[in-house]
Amino acid sequence: MLVVATRDVPDRFRGFLASVMLEIGPGVYTGPQVTAGVRERIWKVLEDWFLDLGGGSIVMTWDDGALPGGQALRVLGIPPREFVVMDGVVATRSEPTKEKWKALETYARLGLHGTPEVAD
Repeated sequence: MLVVATRDVPDRFRGFLASVMLEIGPGVYTGPQVTAGVRERIWKVLEDWFLDLGGGSIVMTWDDGALPGGQALRVLGIPPREFVVMDGVVATRSEPTKEKWKALETYARLGLHGTPEVAD
């Protein structure tokens, strides 16, 4: 399964992706049986256009049992989340707000464990 998620990209990207994959939601495209060769050609088009047009971000993911979490990731631009590998699983992390940083610092100072509940 190939999945491509776009954010704030020119319409050209969306039109191209919709012509080769199913758009299941705004800016989210899937291809259940895309070969590695087709995946590489799709990525090459996206990469070339991104270098010329810029803007937004694109994340491509597909299953790959040899990698942590069993999936591969490629990114163009700056995604809204950071991808990290934790205990062999790919996870996402966003930048904590000032309030969350303060709560984390307080937890650490008091020797508490866990994550404080702070509204984002």
